[in-house]
Amino acid sequence: MVALTPVRAASPKEVYPGVWRFTFGTPEKITPVATRHYPPAAAGFAGLPDAGRCPIDVTATISERGILVHAPLANGEMLYGLGLQLQSFQQRGLKKRLRVNADPARDTGDSHAPVPFYVTTRGYGVFVDTARYATFYMGNKRRKGAPPNAPTEVLAEVPEAAGVDVYVFGGPTLRQAVQRYNLFSGGGPLPPRWGLGCWYRGEKDYSQSNVLSLAAEFREQRMPCDVLGLEPGWQTHAYSCSYVWSSRFPDPGTMLHELAALHFRLNLWEHAFVNPASPIYSALKPYSGDYEVWGGLVPDFLDPQARSIFADFHDREHIALGVSGYKADECDNSDFTGNWSFPEISRFPSGADGEQMHSLFGLRYQDALTQSFEKRKQRTYGLVRSSGALAAPYPYVLYSDLYDHRQFVRGVAQEGFSGLLWTPEVRDSSNSVELIRRLESTVFSPLAIINAWYLRNPPWKQVNRRDNNAGKFAPDWEKTEAQCRSILELRMKFVPLLHAAFVRYNREGLPPFRALVMDYPGDSGSRTVDDEYIMGDGVLVAPVIVAGAPGSHDPELPPVAADGETTRSVYLPPGEWQDFWTGEKHRGQQRIEVRVPLERIPLFVKSGVVLPLAEPTLDTDDPQSRKLTVMVFGDGREAATLFEDDGASPPTLSPVTISWHAAEKTGTVSGAATYQVEKWVQIPATP
Repeated sequence: MVALTPVRAASPKEVYPGVWRFTFGTPEKITPVATRHYPPAAAGFAGLPDAGRCPIDVTATISERGILVHAPLANGEMLYGLGLQLQSFQQRGLKKRLRVNADPARDTGDSHAPVPFYVTTRGYGVFVDTARYATFYMGNKRRKGAPPNAPTEVLAEVPEAAGVDVYVFGGPTLRQAVQRYNLFSGGGPLPPRWGLGCWYRGEKDYSQSNVLSLAAEFREQRMPCDVLGLEPGWQTHAYSCSYVWSSRFPDPGTMLHELAALHFRLNLWEHAFVNPASPIYSALKPYSGDYEVWGGLVPDFLDPQARSIFADFHDREHIALGVSGYKADECDNSDFTGNWSFPEISRFPSGADGEQMHSLFGLRYQDALTQSFEKRKQRTYGLVRSSGALAAPYPYVLYSDLYDHRQFVRGVAQEGFSGLLWTPEVRDSSNSVELIRRLESTVFSPLAIINAWYLRNPPWKQVNRRDNNAGKFAPDWEKTEAQCRSILELRMKFVPLLHAAFVRYNREGLPPFRALVMDYPGDSGSRTVDDEYIMGDGVLVAPVIVAGAPGSHDPELPPVAADGETTRSVYLPPGEWQDFWTGEKHRGQQRIEVRVPLERIPLFVKSGVVLPLAEPTLDTDDPQSRKLTVMVFGDGREAATLFEDDGASPPTLSPVTISWHAAEKTGTVSGAATYQVEKWVQIPATP
């Protein structure tokens, strides 16, 4: 029998207001906290209510297997988090081994972004500071002899370690526990305004002329777009990477100048594995692991020298020309399925083994990519395939093409529990209806992106890959294009609200996209809703989920008419809610059935909210995008706060308060410099 020896901890130390650290044994030197780049956003804690005393007493035992953390649970307590868990939502009763893996075949804990942090409906969170593949038993194991109704516990086994730090985050509510975790991580990122616009990634072998032609087409056809992305073909070598412009791009500086004149930014695909042909290969060789991936080096990004070599080259060859950011692909892992990436038996000069490096690689890779932007005092926004603990400050959004639409939407609800951002990007679509429904989902997410890496022409012209690449367009493609344009314009209308939500994330740790249970933890009906979420303040988003590529044939999905109209069951949490499109009022704490025409994503606004919407423009640089139509729902008692942003890093942010005075039926704006209210629209609460 394995002997379990209790490990005594000193009294928990309150390291920040409402944040306590338990130290057991001798923690490892390589952990998320020990290798963090961003310090805690200490100032933000002052805005949170007093959390009182540490809500739970954490204990630990040690054996030859490692250290086992014990955290008590009350009966009925529900658990959320553990990172980007796309195959489940509520975690109580499950076992999860938090392992970095891109291809989770089952709901076992494998994830692009596993995070050893969970929160509960009792209003606290627990973070186990480890880079090991920890196994969490989420209240599903009971000791021999325990009464059937006795409280149980969360067990977190950290293999190989002789000690660990455990942090407890007080509330008093679930939402405030999440805020404390995010502030401890460093606070949320503040993307540049262009990052909150619309994105499009072109076909993998696009050339310089293809990119410029696409940019001109988008402007001529009045398709909103702020960022164009290049896939692997922009480099001389990819899989592994050279980071050198290929012959398809003979004059990238001129291309970037021409794109900037049209108000486009450029984002570059890459991964971290360095091809022997790369100019930085020799310099990085001493600072890399002992196994290759796709014939390339694996940089030891825990070493500041490796990060600097990597960052300085990117700065000279890309960022200095005007590149705005990166898509950091395949920095996760795929061992049992795709069988690529470095093995856990790897060794790195920093002292990390492959297991620890996998847990930290996505974050330290992001450190290397952002280093030059930080030196230039320039904001960026990008995409990444792997992240992890303490990720809240990073301006990178997780993505993948390995899940069905339902899981894509669940990711937006899930992300807020663990300090992550996720986009249900538009990639595969089997028909135009699915294209539109998927586009509706992505425009109400942290990053609104169409990833057309295998299509020569935009998907609204033809969703079928073979016909699209042969130039055979659908007979009614102009109609589909107009429908997609309308959806992209809807995203542009919400940019001011999204920007304000990210300011709150940065300052207060409040995620811009949140599951219903985070705002309504006491409402039993909200606790299992994983296909809706709150965006900003008071906007409920309920995407219409469709069956189709890549993958699902879900019998629970409603039938879709030939014109795309369907019905959607929507759960409304406590309060009064109004349909964004019709103004119809509904009481909360009930499910309603709504009919949903093809171009109408179900949106509900809490009665009393003042909702400023921007003039939809082709890009966020356009001064017309600061012109607002203010929708006043009900009595408009909840004033809206936007922020003037000078675009610098760090930014100067000036609040703009937009208020409605119901008695006088007038609105006022204070603090605005560039924002202008063009119209006030009162949406009465119709029954």
